[in-house]
Amino acid sequence: MLVFGSQLHLLTFIIVLLELMTLPFVWWYYYSWPGDKSRLWYFILLALLVFYNLTGGMFPDPKLRFISVTMQNIIAYGSGFGMAAYFPYYFYKSFGLERLRKHLHCWVPLCLLLPFVLFFCVLYPLTKNLDLAINLGMLLPLVYSPILLRAILLSIRERFRSNELSLYPYGKAEMWAVYLAVSPWVLMCVFSYLRVSQWVEVLATNIGFIIITVLFMLRSGRMERLDKQRMLELESSGDNQHADCLKLCAKYNLSKREVEVARLHCQGLTYEQIGEKLFISKRTVDTYVQRIYFKTGVNTKITLQKKLGFGLINSSP
Repeated sequence: MLVFGSQLHLLTFIIVLLELMTLPFVWWYYYSWPGDKSRLWYFILLALLVFYNLTGGMFPDPKLRFISVTMQNIIAYGSGFGMAAYFPYYFYKSFGLERLRKHLHCWVPLCLLLPFVLFFCVLYPLTKNLDLAINLGMLLPLVYSPILLRAILLSIRERFRSNELSLYPYGKAEMWAVYLAVSPWVLMCVFSYLRVSQWVEVLATNIGFIIITVLFMLRSGRMERLDKQRMLELESSGDNQHADCLKLCAKYNLSKREVEVARLHCQGLTYEQIGEKLFISKRTVDTYVQRIYFKTGVNTKITLQKKLGFGLINSSP
């Protein structure tokens, strides 16, 4: 069933509408937690997915006079190639999967972007033969996609085993959910070869992102809840000494996140424990600590405790 007299299927329209409604919330989450770059990478991912669904669903449409059918096909297939190329980048940036670096710098451009440029941007406009462009342009991505998928999954599994992920949630159920989100994209080339129905392709390539979005919302909600709980504990403590500590933090222009890191650091927590509590990586904690030391003019934790008074509070009866 098509909508608005276009090539857009009703199911595609519903999914796009839901994703467009989600985009402002994802951006707001990033705006409220600018230190968590995974929110930004996911916002870009979701925006690319919306563009992919729209162009793949509406193009080609001979009724559109302002853009040729050839260009419509190039844009539609380009959105798919772009989405597939960005997907490993998203996991690399969000999960810190260093093993994917070589794929991003070498194999993704060579096996995904180059075939699109050669066969869809060059060969197709010259020959006007879309079938030829698909048969040739999808061959290398068809071979490479399972290899890339396996590399992503192995990297994620290695991250889970090391227990160093800065993202939440990351239990076994969530790990398999991420696997399911990645897997359908290996079928994109098969879908193109077989010319499957639009609703089948949209459902297969979007179901994983629906799962990721649910996990993203749960993680963001838990982070917001824990953050507000921590701030309420700080504000409602009623301890004059604690209030003095906050005033000292304000004196040194420490941000709200820097105050939290300083408090936990002065309590004796390790960088890894601080990262788990604040849902940030150990490297990010180290950056915050160095910034706190610079602002307060200290170079040891004991000096920081004396300067801000957090250590005195924790040691008082």
